[in-house]
Amino acid sequence: MSVRAPRPPVAGLLLAAGAGRRFGMPKALVRHRGALLVESAAAVLADGGCSPVIVVLGACAEEVAEKAELAGVRTLVNDDWPTGMGSSLRHGLDALAGDPELAAALILPVDTPGITAAAVRRVAAFASPSALVQASYSDVRGHPVLIGRDHWAGVREVAVEDRGARDYLKSHVVAEIPCEDIADGTDADRPEDLPD
Repeated sequence: MSVRAPRPPVAGLLLAAGAGRRFGMPKALVRHRGALLVESAAAVLADGGCSPVIVVLGACAEEVAEKAELAGVRTLVNDDWPTGMGSSLRHGLDALAGDPELAAALILPVDTPGITAAAVRRVAAFASPSALVQASYSDVRGHPVLIGRDHWAGVREVAVEDRGARDYLKSHVVAEIPCEDIADGTDADRPEDLPD
């Protein structure tokens, strides 16, 4: 019987700072299936084996902190949230950089309610400091995205406005992991995008 090596530590980084202009309110405060989106997404990361789980807040941060049940996760407030998701990604990676044990960060935006803990586990299974891994849905790249520690500085340099890690991922080889059998990668940009 072979002994399987333990998976390197993977942090979960939940980006939940936006104002949700197209949605009509901050998506972190949207209630869906009995919970706020920020609560559900943080739980998916934790249930998928990510530790620590860091939630980056911005718009209405005090209200989110007051209303959301986020026990066991660390919250950060990104005061630069109006500049776009890139600043939240930088803020989160900066917070993780101080922990030398972490091999990778698994990134998830708050507006992907169809992502499951199973998808998080599947993508996180490829964790290593050099990893660049992205879930795909019928050959379309989506979330979650796994970024190994060796790439954090490079991602941080290009994470501006609403592009996040997109430009970095386009210029590097990324392993695509099919997840359409266990999750739905659709972004909920508007209320009608929320799954039933």
